[in-house]
Amino acid sequence: MGTPDPEPSGEDPMEWLDKSQGRGIVPGLERMERLLAALGNTERSLRCLHVAGTNGKGSVCAFAESMLREGGYSTGLYTSPHLVRFAERIRINGQEVDALLLGEGIDRLKQATEGWPEEEMPTYFELVTALAFDLFARANLDVIVLETGLGGRLDATNTAPKLACAITPIGLDHMEWLGPTLGAIAREKAGILRPGIPAVTASQEPEALAALRESAETLGVALQGVEEPVPGKVHLGLAGTHQRENAALALALIRAGGFDLSEETVAKGLAGVSWPGRFQKLTYGGRELVIDGAHNLHAARRLVLTWREEYGDRRCTLIFGALADKDPAALLAELAPLAAEVFLVRVDSPRTAAPEALAATISGQKMAVHTVHTLSQAFGRVFGGQKIPGEAPQGPVLLAGSLFLVGEALSFISGGPSTPRMQ
Repeated sequence: MGTPDPEPSGEDPMEWLDKSQGRGIVPGLERMERLLAALGNTERSLRCLHVAGTNGKGSVCAFAESMLREGGYSTGLYTSPHLVRFAERIRINGQEVDALLLGEGIDRLKQATEGWPEEEMPTYFELVTALAFDLFARANLDVIVLETGLGGRLDATNTAPKLACAITPIGLDHMEWLGPTLGAIAREKAGILRPGIPAVTASQEPEALAALRESAETLGVALQGVEEPVPGKVHLGLAGTHQRENAALALALIRAGGFDLSEETVAKGLAGVSWPGRFQKLTYGGRELVIDGAHNLHAARRLVLTWREEYGDRRCTLIFGALADKDPAALLAELAPLAAEVFLVRVDSPRTAAPEALAATISGQKMAVHTVHTLSQAFGRVFGGQKIPGEAPQGPVLLAGSLFLVGEALSFISGGPSTPRMQ
């Protein structure tokens, strides 16, 4: 049995949860396990498909959940970070969990951790993950699709019971936490594997694949490689050749988990998927706008390939902002050849890269480069008709470099507020 529903407190539940972001990232599962026990270990009733990797985790999860829901299963979907609204992280049967359930769930977290010393309190991500588990368990769902937050072995999601696991393409990211090489990072991602639980992997670099296979062999896990993308005749709700690879991995994952879906169900699920911030096409201010959260080198290269597939040699107006710890100069170098002009902006984060420093890295290229302080200023210049003589003609606009920037842009376009998205 879980903890009883607590009496509502005077403090806004989201404010209480947001305060925990100051605890940062603290590796380890001890706090998470203690928290789940305090909640009554309701997560033990869950049936989960668990996804780790560097790039494509969210898309794989979205494809898998969409196919399962199309197949008539009741589903939970847990992803991170959110772009605009916190509730994007926790979806039940395709819908963001409502504010009342969120508030009740957070109050249960408060009750479960009452009196804990600050040094023993769970981190923000641990609290959010436990919140998702609690809400999913209370909804009595058929299957949960979980996206790993960081790494795998010590990630809070790794406390969930599993039907099957998937590893998306592994690249060099979060090296300060996961290790300096592809092999080291792959071993951390392989930490989600369990003896007797089937697992599938996307195509990997040789070093990463060797580490994954070694980990799987040690555990006695039969690791299935997924090499063939979903055929071009199958319509996908997400653009790009790499999404066909993600879709194939998602299909292999749900089959490994014991779900047998018809071809018609699979096709409808793949076509109906929606995942904001992944080559998302919009019209804004009379111009085509593509928003993509590519925030590491591997993702930036895939973004370039997708742009070429969709737009050929057409050049864009690039709005770019990135975090300083994501090698922003390298990201910009990949994307800049697509652009006729570039607007460099600050990301709404203390970790933002300085636009002026980024401008110096592409100063020798033949394009107009502008530095602006805020995204709203960039939007005013790009979409507000404030054209400067000599600037490029109005072609498509590409906004990329950070999920933080994507979230800020989607909030700006919708005219609504956003909730903090530190992790």
